[in-house]
Amino acid sequence: MHRITADRPHPLHDCAATRALENQAQRSLPAHALMQRAAHACARLARALAPHAQRMWLACGGGNNGGDGLLAAALLHQAGLDVTVTWLGTPETSPPDALHSWHAAQDAGVCFADAPPPLGTQDLCVDALLGIGLRTGSTHSPDARLLDCLHALHASHATLLNVDLPSGLVADTGHYAPGFEALAATDPTTAGTHQQRRHTLALLTLKSGLFTAHGRDAAGGVWYDDLGVDAATHPPQAWLAGAPAPSARAHASHKGSFGDVAVIGGEGLAACGMGMTGAAVLAASAALHAGAGRVMVALLDGGATAALPQQPALMLRRFDALELAHATVVCGCGGGAAVATVLAQVLQQAGRLVLDADALNTIAADTALRAQLAARSSRAGCATALTPHPLEAARLLGTSSAAVQADRLSAANQLAQQLGCAVVLKGSGSVVAAPGRLAHINPTGNARLASAGTGDVLAGLLGARLAAQPRADLDGAFAAASAACWQHGALADAWPAHQALTADRLAQAITP
Repeated sequence: MHRITADRPHPLHDCAATRALENQAQRSLPAHALMQRAAHACARLARALAPHAQRMWLACGGGNNGGDGLLAAALLHQAGLDVTVTWLGTPETSPPDALHSWHAAQDAGVCFADAPPPLGTQDLCVDALLGIGLRTGSTHSPDARLLDCLHALHASHATLLNVDLPSGLVADTGHYAPGFEALAATDPTTAGTHQQRRHTLALLTLKSGLFTAHGRDAAGGVWYDDLGVDAATHPPQAWLAGAPAPSARAHASHKGSFGDVAVIGGEGLAACGMGMTGAAVLAASAALHAGAGRVMVALLDGGATAALPQQPALMLRRFDALELAHATVVCGCGGGAAVATVLAQVLQQAGRLVLDADALNTIAADTALRAQLAARSSRAGCATALTPHPLEAARLLGTSSAAVQADRLSAANQLAQQLGCAVVLKGSGSVVAAPGRLAHINPTGNARLASAGTGDVLAGLLGARLAAQPRADLDGAFAAASAACWQHGALADAWPAHQALTADRLAQAITP
């Protein structure tokens, strides 16, 4: 058993693979052996998470997830702890393994209660209600006792351990199933609470839903025990991204060694009365601090240049003076309506290209531009990355942001396939996808990034990483997107607690 950290990659499996792996293991092991391993892992982690706990409440469902909890309760009781179980199953309807665990808990003398104990009376709570029993699109309607247990688990201030998966969460998507949506409102709202109180012990496989959408808040700290079963026999659904390899810079380098980045955006006040120069400057600043050899800024619609003297290393250019084919272009940050006047030329001439914000909205509304973007995938020397947030992705897919959030992996993969690009679907557990490649879910970042301008910083950072890639192709775009996303989030995770995280400070904290 080990805790999952952001420093190394991990394969992520869907429910189908997990169930196949479970069935395979059960056929090769003695009866009840797999559940016994799961129960021992659960009991061991419960004691490690709350070493001074004396009173423990385990909420157990009627299936095999509940069986894991029942057997863990017996082990904890035998260790001298005050254990109470609320079991929602019946002997008549329980599967054989779970029924065996119920008998073991009864024989051990575990105390059973029909309802959750009063709040504040427990030192540790265990959610062993549903596990992976919910699927995307499930019509499972939770009954009152199940919801009462879940609300009690979420309302308690005790340490909470979820067995395999937080109940109500869909393992493949990280979205709450119908009937469980209200649980999102009770998810932790601070990093301290998130890290200290909630934990999830993933069994057999790591599930994608633990790391994206509502999953990160619901799961808290994630631990993994393969129960002695090799998951490598089944292909993963995605990968949890690990830290990118550190970049090495030869001493005999010059500014041309690390590529040019040209940022196009920052619409001025003339068109709509809403100046967005700052967005382009933030992206350019991020590219500069990330180590791009030269960074040029082309402001649109007569954008104000007052911010540029504060960063004299940024080079101001008119759009028509840019050599688009010889730079990595970052287009759209604060582009407003003015970006529509340059997009066709950018799509045609830029080799390495990052599209963000208003560039994406403009493409979503223009079928000719969309076709031009998709055609880039068949041209040699083109590498394209998109950085949409859920609403921008929804516009490109012709759907709603709610639909995108309901299955973020699928949405990112669909968008990448349709447009032939690397895609960073931003949000909790950002998804990096590209055609023909297993998506990466980014493990870094936190809610402090939910402020204006941090997305522009990501676009500029990605531009610098793409400029440094040895080849302009889809592999380079995917690698640059995954590395930039990881570094962007890691900076937020390491941010001093007493300092405000603003986009300009974030850009300046980037290192090559």
